[in-house]
Amino acid sequence: MSSSPHEIVLTSSPDGPIIAYDASSGAALAQFTGSRSPRRGLAIVGKSYIAASHISPTTASGSVHLYNWWSSTAFHNLPVPEPVAPLTVTSDGLYLFAGGLSGSVHGISIPSGDVLKPLPAHSKPVSCLAISDDESLLISGSDDGTIVVVPIFQLVGASGYDSVEELILHRFAAHSDSVTAIVSGMGLCNSQIISCSLDCTCKFWSLLRGTLLRSIVFPCTISWVALNPTEPEFYVAGSDGSVHKGSLKVGSRQLVTQGSELIAWTPKHGGAVVSVVMVNGGRNLISASEDGSVWAWEVDAGQVIMALGNEMGSISDLVAATGINCSKAYGFGMSNGAYGSGNCHFGSSGKELMNMPIKKILEMEDVLKVAANDRNRAIDMLESAIAMYERLLELILKEAKRGSRNNKQW
Repeated sequence: MSSSPHEIVLTSSPDGPIIAYDASSGAALAQFTGSRSPRRGLAIVGKSYIAASHISPTTASGSVHLYNWWSSTAFHNLPVPEPVAPLTVTSDGLYLFAGGLSGSVHGISIPSGDVLKPLPAHSKPVSCLAISDDESLLISGSDDGTIVVVPIFQLVGASGYDSVEELILHRFAAHSDSVTAIVSGMGLCNSQIISCSLDCTCKFWSLLRGTLLRSIVFPCTISWVALNPTEPEFYVAGSDGSVHKGSLKVGSRQLVTQGSELIAWTPKHGGAVVSVVMVNGGRNLISASEDGSVWAWEVDAGQVIMALGNEMGSISDLVAATGINCSKAYGFGMSNGAYGSGNCHFGSSGKELMNMPIKKILEMEDVLKVAANDRNRAIDMLESAIAMYERLLELILKEAKRGSRNNKQW
């Protein structure tokens, strides 16, 4: 299995670390500690950060932990007004949205952590969040079965909003049970989304008209949907431990609705599948289960080709990341035993940096910082010397002029 450059997957846990895996080799590269993340509480922030929802085990208070790629501990703890679970982020990494237990959506400016005015969108906890493919709309799902669509520019605008109902573009009474995921993008036009639910259905919606286009019934509850970027196919995470494959073809609507074109891949995970993501340009799919197993599948054959890392207990979320930016030439991966060799795998420029141990890179960074400080001090000293010499020159010229006047008087 080969993957695109800098392609990794991360898993989170309600009782353990965030684990980063190499999507090509399946090796566990690094872990990020200190977060106890509930379902859907993991997100990639631009190309520089990882965000994880955190609920304190002692106080039950909520926050969002922000990690960079070269440290195992969070560098920023973003407080929020209430415990939050699902996260989603704008593609530029400037705004993060978190779904709260009260049914409100909280916007957070990154990396300052400034919390925007909350949006009381639902009557029960927010269960999932998504951003439309064109980045214009925030879409939230709830345990009350509703889906709410709001314009992002009004949420982040300086003036905020006055009326919640005037702000909401659409409100769907979408499902008879909790909405587990909302997907927009690959394989769909810009004005369509897919939602899935504990009511065992996936539904296709038109954002333009606010109407239901299609409903598909599965033999189990569904927690996530992944779209194939190259084929009219989708894959869902089933509570029965299976990955199910379906078709997006319009002509197969009746067949898919009846389930005759739904295929359950084997083998099954030992627990409910919590998430599935596409990697390697749609040639492979990664699935993660509550039992801690993470598998890579060959999409064409529908077969497991690799287990990623070691099973690490319960998994609450799975996300994919590409094109990671290790700014300042820092390497990705920490030298903690089984979690990677400490090599720089992502975001570095040049073959030498990609194969250089992180300790060496950090030492080089320290040397460069010292050199930069020395250079700045040298520049300051030179500027001071020039200023002093200019002052001395002025004094010499004054003395010379005074001496010339005195000579004329004699």
